[in-house]
Amino acid sequence: MYRQAHKKGRIAAAVSAAAAALLLLGALAVPPAVAQLVTVHDEASALRVSQSAIGKPVRDHSFVNADREAVSLGSFRGKPLIVNLIYTSCDHTCPLVVQTLARAVEVAQDTFGVDSFHILTVGFDPRYDKPARMRSFARAQGIDLPNWQFLSATPATIDALVEDVGFVFYPSPRGFEHLAQTTILDDQGMVYRHLYGAEFTPPGLVEPMKDLIFGRKGNFTSISGLVNRVRLFCTIYDPSSDQYRFDYSVIVGAVIGFMSLTGIAVVVVRAWRRTALKQRRA
Repeated sequence: MYRQAHKKGRIAAAVSAAAAALLLLGALAVPPAVAQLVTVHDEASALRVSQSAIGKPVRDHSFVNADREAVSLGSFRGKPLIVNLIYTSCDHTCPLVVQTLARAVEVAQDTFGVDSFHILTVGFDPRYDKPARMRSFARAQGIDLPNWQFLSATPATIDALVEDVGFVFYPSPRGFEHLAQTTILDDQGMVYRHLYGAEFTPPGLVEPMKDLIFGRKGNFTSISGLVNRVRLFCTIYDPSSDQYRFDYSVIVGAVIGFMSLTGIAVVVVRAWRRTALKQRRA
């Protein structure tokens, strides 16, 4: 289980200036998955592209995992899915993103259960991000958490995937510049939320997952729905332990508050009735 504390460092810029990328296009033979994406060259535009994907469906793309087995996105429907894109030759942002995500995933699995959601890390450089490289990358980052797969894909699949999730990348002197973006899909394969930055705290991931796992299943027409609604409001983050826990005091406080308001309402109604009765007798 991943327990390594991730290193503190500067968050890599979301997207650098366009000039270097444009020069590289003339000097490098880039695959279609890269060439077609070199259209957004500033942070604001990249974020607009990313945000525009929220609420939209991700198509049923096909991949190959580190064991060279075929994997389809459609097979993960029914549970939330976390997707992050990296390239294996990255020695700066991508490892930090994966290590940060691993810590947050560990907390989320402790909170919701290991089978409540899945995680996919996809190599977006199809020239080099083959199954063996993806497997080596996972081992180098110490990732052995359950329900987490490292996937490879064809250039056409990468093109389609990055379009669906709003991920922006292009060549740079360091390899690639790209959004440090982690995407959460709901149980129907719709883009629900993006997390930005190479470093984020576990609540950044767990809070939106709470809504997907507890909130959307919470209703007042069944016992299980009521239980999930209670879990939604009473599962809170404890910074001292860096874990989530179920806090009964939230329920107790709500009950006491409701009883207090009810008692006040009864007193007010009785006083109003006595006053009205005296006025009628007068």
